[in-house]
Amino acid sequence: MRFVVVFLVLFCLLSSVGAEPHKSASFQQALRGYDYQFPRDDFSHDEFRIEWWYYTGNLKNEGGRSFGYQLTFFRVGLEGANPVDNLSSWKIDHIYFSHMTVSDIRGKKFHFFERINRKGIKNAGAESGRLHVWNEDWSLVAKDNFHHLQAQENGMGLNLKLTPIKKRVVHGIGGISEKGSGLGNASHYFSFTRMETTGQILLGGEVIPVRGTSWMDHEFSSNQLNENLAGWDWFSIKLDDRTEIMLYQLRNRDGGKDSHSSGTLVFPDGQSRHIVGREFSIAVNKFWTSPHTKTTYPAGWTLTLPEGVLNVTPDFSDQELYDLRSISGSYWEGSVSITGRLQEKKVSGKGYVELVGYEKSLVQKLPD
Repeated sequence: MRFVVVFLVLFCLLSSVGAEPHKSASFQQALRGYDYQFPRDDFSHDEFRIEWWYYTGNLKNEGGRSFGYQLTFFRVGLEGANPVDNLSSWKIDHIYFSHMTVSDIRGKKFHFFERINRKGIKNAGAESGRLHVWNEDWSLVAKDNFHHLQAQENGMGLNLKLTPIKKRVVHGIGGISEKGSGLGNASHYFSFTRMETTGQILLGGEVIPVRGTSWMDHEFSSNQLNENLAGWDWFSIKLDDRTEIMLYQLRNRDGGKDSHSSGTLVFPDGQSRHIVGREFSIAVNKFWTSPHTKTTYPAGWTLTLPEGVLNVTPDFSDQELYDLRSISGSYWEGSVSITGRLQEKKVSGKGYVELVGYEKSLVQKLPD
């Protein structure tokens, strides 16, 4: 469930580019009964207001040096089903922004970058007829059976080829992942939970051959946020026995856990089951305070599920994306290691955690 800080997109991005939503904008809602069609649903859904393609991965070079990465492409629609009659190539019908990070685990160095663009003269976009998303020279392209990711900034970046090992997993029930009880408080959400990954990490101009595994989320919606929501904690876990787990815990403004928190357990054979909120708990074992924003984040967790107990530890603490123009805020997203027991067997693995709403609570209402 990757609705990373879209709560501020239409407030902050629009003001930064001088745009405003079309007054008669009408967007399709994420409703039960959605019929997924692949590969069509891999592509852009311009009839929905918000969409993202979200990649995270855990990689190593031949010598065992470890890296984490994130590359995310966001699309925010402004016109919906009622486009403005404007043939200018500079019209603003969508805004695109992207986040890219590289975690150098041995050096405990975190590098992050962002891009913000309108479609303009093809300097950003997402195609509806094939999987091709780009923001200037950062790009996601699907070809044959693999996804190709490219992004570089100031000598840092990545050039990776990702091949799915397992089939797509659809999260939630009835075609939607619910985030609230209101109509449309949901998203259409699916993942490739394990993708074989090869390529290069760029670190200070050095090109480092790497291999490992990645996780891809694709999510699209129009009105998924619950007005009582303060933030969320999201976990993607890839265990060495080829089990994967996605969990998201929605945090209410009163500090409690929202009942729409949920997840998915993916078994080694690719079969999956939905995890409802009452089936799992997340205990925080440690905290870390950012030297950049003075925000205090959880920095170690124990996850308890019917199948077992997992301990999740950041590979290093300082993996915060801070003072981002694209969201007018900050969040923590970083590489983690996992140990514990599942199905009465000792397990270990790697993954990613995202923490949103710790710097400040969410702004819920999007412009009409």
